Amino acid sequence: MQSKTRTANIDYVLISIIILLAIISIFSLYTIQPYLNDTYYIKQMVWYIVGAIVIGVIMLIDYDRLRQVSWILYGFGMIMLILLHFHLPPGIAKEAGGAWGWFEFPVLGTLQPAEFMKVFLIIALAHLIIMHNDKFKEHMNKSDSWLLVKVLIVALPPMGLIALQPDLGGFLVLGAIVFCMVLVSGIRWRVIFSLMIVALITIAALIFIYITFPEPVDDLISDTPFEHVESRFTGWLDTEVNGQSGGYQLIRAMLAIGSGQLSGKGIGEFEVSNIPERHTDMIFTSIAEQFGFIGSSILITLLFLLVYRLIHIALQSNDPFGSYLITGFIGMFTYQIFQNIGMTIKLLPITGLPLPFISYGGSSTLTYLIAIGIVLNIHYRTKVFMFDS
Repeated sequence: MQSKTRTANIDYVLISIIILLAIISIFSLYTIQPYLNDTYYIKQMVWYIVGAIVIGVIMLIDYDRLRQVSWILYGFGMIMLILLHFHLPPGIAKEAGGAWGWFEFPVLGTLQPAEFMKVFLIIALAHLIIMHNDKFKEHMNKSDSWLLVKVLIVALPPMGLIALQPDLGGFLVLGAIVFCMVLVSGIRWRVIFSLMIVALITIAALIFIYITFPEPVDDLISDTPFEHVESRFTGWLDTEVNGQSGGYQLIRAMLAIGSGQLSGKGIGEFEVSNIPERHTDMIFTSIAEQFGFIGSSILITLLFLLVYRLIHIALQSNDPFGSYLITGFIGMFTYQIFQNIGMTIKLLPITGLPLPFISYGGSSTLTYLIAIGIVLNIHYRTKVFMFDS
């Protein structure tokens, strides 16, 4: 029977959401320009233009061809992370904020491989899951456990290298991506629950050890790449006591958000001005202070609609590879949105994660737009067959 192909179209709803988020980002960076030492709003505009061009290129290629280059992209990402781990090449590998996570090129500027590795890992895992499910048609405990092992074999190396930079935020984003993709991979729930129980027991044990033996743990962590992680964690637990170390940024962020009240102070009006990383990780504070609860709610609603639209496209796709790709992007965006906003209101510890599409950042903005380009590509090539339920 002939299939009726739905008219291939562009998802203008998703594009409209991204355009609105881009406007909010550029305008927010413009309003805090007096407190910055660079014209970040112009640079952000340039990155959005570059990202739009990249999306146009992505739309010309069938997304299914990503399966053919999935391991090449994964290997390329791993090579970049390994070079950073050994601080190579000299003069190009760059350290900032205690983390070796950037390449700095003379003309192109800085490049953060961990951001691009998110997309590379999603593509590799989607291909891996498809290959496994094609080979094992029936889901048994043995085959599901083997799939889980293969997923961990692929995911743990980049996660480990990013953790050693150290970049706790990037590590947790990759963990969220893996978790979401495992949930939809077809693995039996009993296997997933078993893994979750082991993970929860491990986390609880680590917390118990830290609370019971704080001084030995401090001595063990000191002079290691994870020393700054402990500082942020203790600053989150006891903000007032650690206000001059791990809690300073959090105190300033909460003061700014609280001062915005219902409708905010107005455009360009700031009472709390000296917030570290206000144009990147803490950009939500500038929006909350200027536009208050109402402006913050509008932004959060837009971000919610973004995730909702991604879920809608993933469910609409009748190609498992496309659905797995979008699921990975959903995990990436959802976790970063929750973590970034949560850390500014002391709901979560502070990690160096930008707010998707809002925070300034060349590598991060380009990565998000590449992800959106792939999603638009999937939607564009999704076919609906007659009598589909």
